[in-house]
Amino acid sequence: MRIRRRQYSLDERRYGRGRIFSLFFSRYPRKGDFFMSEHMRRALQLAKRGRYTASPNPMVGAVVVDCFGEIVGQGYHRRAGGPHAEVYALRQAGERARGGSLYVTLEPCNHQGRTPPCTEAIIAAGIQSVHIASLDPNPHVAGGGAERLRQQGIGVEVGDLQSEAIALNRPFMTWSTLGRPMVTLKAATSLDGKINGWVPATRYLSSAETLKRVHDLRRSHDAILVGIGTVIADDPSLTYRGKGKGRDPVRVIVDSHGRTPPSCRALQTTSQAPTLIYSTEDASVEWERQIFANGGEVVRVAHSDSGQVHLPSILHDLAERRILSVLVEGGATIHGEFLKQSLADQWISFFSPILIGDRGLAAVFGSPVPSATCELVEVRTLGTDLMVRALITR
Repeated sequence: MRIRRRQYSLDERRYGRGRIFSLFFSRYPRKGDFFMSEHMRRALQLAKRGRYTASPNPMVGAVVVDCFGEIVGQGYHRRAGGPHAEVYALRQAGERARGGSLYVTLEPCNHQGRTPPCTEAIIAAGIQSVHIASLDPNPHVAGGGAERLRQQGIGVEVGDLQSEAIALNRPFMTWSTLGRPMVTLKAATSLDGKINGWVPATRYLSSAETLKRVHDLRRSHDAILVGIGTVIADDPSLTYRGKGKGRDPVRVIVDSHGRTPPSCRALQTTSQAPTLIYSTEDASVEWERQIFANGGEVVRVAHSDSGQVHLPSILHDLAERRILSVLVEGGATIHGEFLKQSLADQWISFFSPILIGDRGLAAVFGSPVPSATCELVEVRTLGTDLMVRALITR
């Protein structure tokens, strides 16, 4: 048998292969395991159905195959607090699950939370073998579910389509391993990289297709974050206004000195999502009272050496609130600070076919902002615009 030296993925390099991801490859799929990968691919497709509803839980899909190789049960995790994907699939399979196999995109839980442990449901159903794409990234529980199943004589194999499973739940992986949300920086710019300035005959720089995609991003993120400069200049409502069913993200404003107007749209627009304004002790108590009276919450955190809000403290507080993903929509100074402090994980640019020249500002502002290497993961046209999405590899 020829042994190939494994190439470590971007996620392993980022999160630390020795810490978590060394656990994920207990076995490689053999060349003959065609149906195993096909069943796991179906489980991944099912998991994606929870993209807008599963958070703060991960997206998980499951497929049950009977002893004759026929799919008899399918399921995905719909919402936090609801049944897990394995439970839905086992319910659908019924008695036909006995002696069969389970394909699941994330390691079954082995602890009591808002729902009972999935491992016990798998054992009770008489499943003979379990194929897991990725182990749980939480270092305190990783491998626990798989070990529990092995102790009951159930065959467990890990690693089929693992890279795809990790990519699907990158926010959950980041939250579990780094203790903060995954941060995506988003900028809509001209071809020469300017984010604002004189734009003829329109308020928006982007096309209608791009605006639709931006609202889809808002729907898929737990929180949207802007700086006080953007609030004063643009007065955004920071809500989801797409055509599909969705929820508003938590609205986050970074305001070191308490300048957010109580009359701003982020506070006056009706929404079930809270508005959090992160400030320092420099902000006045009277201003905080006015913000509270208009439905907002002021969270005072430490300040950095420059006197600005300490961004790691913001991310830590958001993580404590079970916010797994943050979409940073600007402005340029906020983008620069996240890059400067190595707190950004993904960059998304929307380029419009216009040149602004020296009448606009760069998408990143601040000094010094270090350079960073990126891995392109998506490039597509949206109407007349071009979207580029990349992971920041540092």
